[in-house]
Amino acid sequence: MKILLVEDDKQTADYIAKGLREHGHVVDHADNGRDGLYLATGEKYDVLIVDRMLPQMDGLSLVKAARASGMKAPVLFLTTMGGVDDRVAGLEAGADDYLTKPFAFAELRARIGALSRRPPIVAATSLVVGDLEMDLLARTVTRAGKRIELLAQEFKVLEYLLRHAGEVVTRTMLLEKVWDFHFDPKTNIVETHISRLRSKIDKGFDKPLLHTIRGAGYVVRAPD
Repeated sequence: MKILLVEDDKQTADYIAKGLREHGHVVDHADNGRDGLYLATGEKYDVLIVDRMLPQMDGLSLVKAARASGMKAPVLFLTTMGGVDDRVAGLEAGADDYLTKPFAFAELRARIGALSRRPPIVAATSLVVGDLEMDLLARTVTRAGKRIELLAQEFKVLEYLLRHAGEVVTRTMLLEKVWDFHFDPKTNIVETHISRLRSKIDKGFDKPLLHTIRGAGYVVRAPD
């Protein structure tokens, strides 16, 4: 199996990674939440092992964001926070199992094996924010029942924004995820598509859904 381990404690990470690799697994490691999210949403993994307390982005936020982006791999939380409320919070964030530190490596292996045998999560077929709905199967977009015609790249931009509804999406994130640019192309391609999207999904409606956060990026959110 290909496993993503997101753990900031080097000793714990080395112990887990070494043990899993000895049993034939491929292990990628991130020592902070932001790098973990980048890998989780950019690569395909069979299982994620995520520490709850991480620098830059905590484990709960990482899993919520990964699930929102469409990541379907099962997630096992590792944590010293073993209370019922903590376990419930982790499961509600999108985790599939919970293992409290300290733990026996044999139990970790058993839980990973059990997670890998579970049926995959069925991905959502539609994305909805307010009265805006995107049908991912029919590749259609409507607002208040009115059909909105989008070009292919406009659809991709809106899909990414909807998957991250309520979160600020940066220009760099859009360049990487929509256009697969890992450098600044020095063009206004993002701004142009955002402008076109805004005219199509907000023009003629009382309350806008697509907002520009000056100096940060863009966010789609339902009206208050």
